Amino acid sequence: MSTNTTRTKRPRSDLDKSIDLGLDQFGRFIRRAWWWIALTIFAIWFFTSGVTIAGLDGGTALSGIIQITFAICYILIQFVALFWFLARPRLYWVMPGETGVTFDDYKGNPEVLEAARRIVALLRGVKEFQAMGGNPVRGLLLSGPPGTGKSYLAQCMSTEAGVPFAYASAASFRAMFMGIDVLMISNLYRKARRLAREYGGCVIFMDEVDAIGGSRGNNGGGMGMMGMMGGMMGGGTGGLNQLLMEMDPPNIETGWFKKILRTLGLYHGRAQHQPVLTIGATNIPDSLDRALLRPGRFDRQINVAPPTDKYRPEVIEYYLNKVDHVDNISITALSARFVSYTPVAIKHVINEATIIAHFAGRTKVTYKDLTEAQDVHEYGLRQISELTDIERRRLAYHEAGHTVASYYLMDRFFPAYVTIHMRGDVEGAAAFAHPRPKESVITRNREEILAIIQVSLASRAAEELFLNTKLNGVTGDFASATERAAFYIGAFGMDDTITSFLAFGSASNALGAVPRFAERVEALLQSQLNAVKQLFIEHSEAVIAVSEALIEKDELVAEEIKELIDNADARRASRNIFSEFTPLLEAGSNGNGNGNGNGNGAHSNGSARSGGFLAGPHINNMSMHTSAENLQLPPLDYTDNLDL
Repeated sequence: MSTNTTRTKRPRSDLDKSIDLGLDQFGRFIRRAWWWIALTIFAIWFFTSGVTIAGLDGGTALSGIIQITFAICYILIQFVALFWFLARPRLYWVMPGETGVTFDDYKGNPEVLEAARRIVALLRGVKEFQAMGGNPVRGLLLSGPPGTGKSYLAQCMSTEAGVPFAYASAASFRAMFMGIDVLMISNLYRKARRLAREYGGCVIFMDEVDAIGGSRGNNGGGMGMMGMMGGMMGGGTGGLNQLLMEMDPPNIETGWFKKILRTLGLYHGRAQHQPVLTIGATNIPDSLDRALLRPGRFDRQINVAPPTDKYRPEVIEYYLNKVDHVDNISITALSARFVSYTPVAIKHVINEATIIAHFAGRTKVTYKDLTEAQDVHEYGLRQISELTDIERRRLAYHEAGHTVASYYLMDRFFPAYVTIHMRGDVEGAAAFAHPRPKESVITRNREEILAIIQVSLASRAAEELFLNTKLNGVTGDFASATERAAFYIGAFGMDDTITSFLAFGSASNALGAVPRFAERVEALLQSQLNAVKQLFIEHSEAVIAVSEALIEKDELVAEEIKELIDNADARRASRNIFSEFTPLLEAGSNGNGNGNGNGNGAHSNGSARSGGFLAGPHINNMSMHTSAENLQLPPLDYTDNLDL
């Protein structure tokens, strides 16, 4: 009796549970499919026994079935071919070993690279990671400006992980007919899971994922003509809904063999997720649907920014070493010129320099080729201007004003590239001067803001002092200076006014919000115009030297500008020293040196300012008294830095 009781209470083994579960599932299959089984047995008997039912024998029935089947297949093949053709997105696969791009080729963003290394480590050791109870990363969103290397990083991750890599254009999933986008996404992930079972993982990269991942609140999604035309007309969200499901699928079996066994009740193990990593890239992450950004889909979000001042040199050196170049190119100097450049922009400029060197008959790239390529990249192709002599002189002195002012006021900037030619990418400008920063400029103090205003007003100061006229080409300069002055007083709080006009919505409201706003802006502009005039009086030789060289050469680069201004300042310094010692020398010789010495000095200065046939600068000395004291502004420091 005790023995039977012991056997009754013995716990069932896992094998017993598995057998019972399998028999139970097989029994349910039989109960559901018994009539299919009976129909199959009857069909086999009818076609093999030779009996006739209602005048129809097995051979005739089989022939009719074959004809009907052929007609159905013919129709289906046409539809299948049509949908197969329409359901082909812009997609290509890179299998392990087919690309040589590794983490060693990714430069400029070590923090981003470290995050990518960790994700790759999880892909490589996903079984060990899951054994700890962790779940593999399913999605990674790369955001940032164009050209920062988002797709390049995805290829590096795929290569390092040793898994297949699919490059897909998200825009290609927007199909004409409703439902095609769902079919394309489903097929993509079906193949990705199959490859993941074979290689241990798979990476899907979707470029410009916002094309299908945009917020559903902005799409509408109605079922009228908009919904029927689907992606072509911008309606419908089937593709996004399918993508959401594929990135976070339910626990279902995806292998066909296991599906058959599970249907027959012969397999009932736990369904496993294949490690498929979806990497999306976008320039506008704020436009993505919130369901796409939640954990479980895009688990990680990484902002890929242009390389900083610290890491930009390694990007330049990496791409420069891929072309033949002379040995004396300074990577530090190039890094200072390429501030805020993305890796793609750096690569493009170096390639453009190679083209310039090739057509110039050289076999190696020089520093001059790189600077010229940068000018083409930023300003476009040069368009020769057919200018009259008077227009050339007016434009030259106008732009020389900006150039010389920026030279003395911008220590952290290169001397401005200046030209009186039009360039293809600078619309609406017959001539322009553009300084480049030597390093990233993020913040500015009040002296720097005032210096920006002075550089904007320098064109009018040069016109009045050296041409004795006022030209109409200062409209943009005045608008920029006025805007800066308004922000100086009414937004930055640099004039002891804390009230900000930005809080009132419009400039018209600001006029009444900030005390004496218009008067203070005008007073500030006048004071800075007088200040830059004083700067030009002290360095008139430099303005004339740059202007006359610009008239002769049409354009000047940074090195030429620096040489011209430094030489002009050296002549001015030597002239001043000579004028101080001349009275003493002449007094020792004939006792009448003061008058002659002053006369020679005045004549010398006047000749220097005349610039050939130009008359000397017409200056109203009374206007030189700055009103900075009235505005309670500190004295200007002309060595401060600014960004135009």
